[in-house]
Amino acid sequence: MLKRDLLQLCLLHLLTGGDCYGYQMISRLHDTFPDTAESAIYALLRDLARHGLAEVYQGQTSGGPARKYYRLTAAGEAMYQELLTQWRQIQGSMRALGLE
Repeated sequence: MLKRDLLQLCLLHLLTGGDCYGYQMISRLHDTFPDTAESAIYALLRDLARHGLAEVYQGQTSGGPARKYYRLTAAGEAMYQELLTQWRQIQGSMRALGLE
């Protein structure tokens, strides 16, 4: 599982907790992946929407620009479970090699 897949898993994971807007997810991911460019995360979010893994909608405005929110779809939940299974298998393999 490469970094792109890990980021996709993380984005899907964040969406399992409820609808989020892009900057909110970027802020959370930067704590774990500080070297990842915002543009890369936004590109992944666009891919999630393009592939039907997330729905996009405009949130309410409160004086500023409308925020673009993302919501997990059923296909996104299925992909999340698939990536999570792969991640757990990789973790098990790494532990078996003594890497933790």
